[in-house]
Amino acid sequence: MNTDKSGKTSAKGSLRRELLAARALLTKEDALRAAAVLADAALHLPELADARTVAAYVSVGREPGTRALLETLRGHGVRVLLPVLLADNDLDWAAYEGPAHLLPAGRGLLEPDGPRLGPDAVLAADAVLLPGLAVDGAGMRLGRGGGSYDRVLARLAAAGAHPSLVVLLYENEVVARVPAEPHDHPVDAVVTPAGARRFVNPS
Repeated sequence: MNTDKSGKTSAKGSLRRELLAARALLTKEDALRAAAVLADAALHLPELADARTVAAYVSVGREPGTRALLETLRGHGVRVLLPVLLADNDLDWAAYEGPAHLLPAGRGLLEPDGPRLGPDAVLAADAVLLPGLAVDGAGMRLGRGGGSYDRVLARLAAAGAHPSLVVLLYENEVVARVPAEPHDHPVDAVVTPAGARRFVNPS
């Protein structure tokens, strides 16, 4: 069995392609319905419901929808931070002030138009919503492979910050196993349209 880094990278690539193909089959209506249910399910998770600051992201395409959740959090007085992609793939952050304050950015993303707060702004978050394609029973997350959130997680770890790490997914994206590498961090919870599930991770 190939367990070296190249083998795990190849396995991740295969799983990413499979899951992205499944997302591509969703209709716009499917995605909108799921987004409404996800927002409700996410707010039943105390890590989000009780947070004062949440670092999140704006979903695009057929990603599990975050926009209804962003508006609900903001309506509850939660400070929501959104990422701004930098040239080196690291992330800066800016406050979410509503959908009218989102601008098109590179790679088909949407970014807030407000003042940049610096990459360390994420350290103030009580919870961080991570984009992902899958999570397994151990809480290991499969990202898109760009490395931006690996930097965020490394920054949090280096600062001794321990926000709750949450990923929003479709039900079929909770899988048996995600190929893990040494730099990968498990998440604390996953939210799907069926509800929330927590993972017990070593401290």
